[in-house]
Amino acid sequence: MTKLQVRAFLYQLGTFAILFIAGRFIIAMYIGLTGIWIPMTSFVIATIIGPKFQAVKTKDGEKLFMKWIFVKGIREIG
Repeated sequence: MTKLQVRAFLYQLGTFAILFIAGRFIIAMYIGLTGIWIPMTSFVIATIIGPKFQAVKTKDGEKLFMKWIFVKGIREIG
């Protein structure tokens, strides 16, 4: 794995973890779900809402891109 692929993986993991933990807390506090349904619902929500990061080799070299449902189009990350 290249340096940018590792960075994309860590960004993906970090954003998923933040959304999963926040979603789990919100679901447990404000929605009447119990047991295994709390983490399962949080997992689905974090997977759908989370941004997607990918390292792509272009003619200018390898670049890191992000796609997110709240941002129109695909963005290049520094």
